[in-house]
Amino acid sequence: MKIVIPDGDTLALPDMKAHILEIFSQYGEVVCNGTTKPEEVAEKIGDADAVLCNKTPITREVIGKCPNLKYIGLFATGYNNIDIPAATEKNIIVCNAGAYSTHAVVQHTFALLFALTGNLMKYHGAVKAGEWERSPVFSYFPYPVHELYQKTFGVIGFGSIGQHVAKAADAFGMRVFVNTRTKPEHCPYELVTQEELFRQSDVVSIHCPLTEQTANLINTETLSLMKPSAYLINTARGGIVNEQNLADALNQEKIAGAGLDVLVSEPMSPETPLKSAKNCLITPHIAWSAVETRERLLQIVSDNLKAYLSGTPMNQVN
Repeated sequence: MKIVIPDGDTLALPDMKAHILEIFSQYGEVVCNGTTKPEEVAEKIGDADAVLCNKTPITREVIGKCPNLKYIGLFATGYNNIDIPAATEKNIIVCNAGAYSTHAVVQHTFALLFALTGNLMKYHGAVKAGEWERSPVFSYFPYPVHELYQKTFGVIGFGSIGQHVAKAADAFGMRVFVNTRTKPEHCPYELVTQEELFRQSDVVSIHCPLTEQTANLINTETLSLMKPSAYLINTARGGIVNEQNLADALNQEKIAGAGLDVLVSEPMSPETPLKSAKNCLITPHIAWSAVETRERLLQIVSDNLKAYLSGTPMNQVN
């Protein structure tokens, strides 16, 4: 079996690349490319039997040019970069890696929230600038700091990550609201409409997939429902947020702040209006990237490939 990895650099720090080759070489010949431009994908895959990719687009055109392709394994939970109908028509099995990043994403969600509610970036800058050294009293706090206790935390999407985020918010003594497309069984939190969630939440945290229904969910209308003191956190997909609408809301102080780990264009476009928006904390899509998380991801993708080769595919999305 020939296996092609078109975007190995999206997975690995330099010290993990040899580990990636070691894991997958047990299944056949492995060709690992650092990055692949969209116009090069079909050529790089060539006569391979399997592709293991993260964000590389596997389009209908690519599938049509790769007649030996039988398996696509994703180093990701989302699979919107794969043309699923085209793969299905060609009897190509597509398997994703579900729930591998749950704990890391929960951790990063609250890291963003703590930084915003604690004004940590401003305090870090102030300390570096010597302002605490010049303070006449022991405690220097010109910027407001807010507790999470007894605030309302709104979770949009209640999959594995959404459930664990809700549990963490509950542990901080927050009132948890949940809005989700499919009503969960035995949900210990209040299920509310989107409008009620936006109106009442002190924090709105997004954990739903990017679909036609959720694209631009965060827009002028939904932002106008939020409290001026509320925060928005997005560790899901950038396309769920209308970036210009959010920037306008932040600059006009219609909401208190936003913490974002994902944007519409990644790497970030220099043209994004959020780059200079008020009280907008942006991290470069790192919520999933903890070392332990990526080790877990590699094992899941390896197990998926092994199961496929044994004739019992698991985590199949088509």
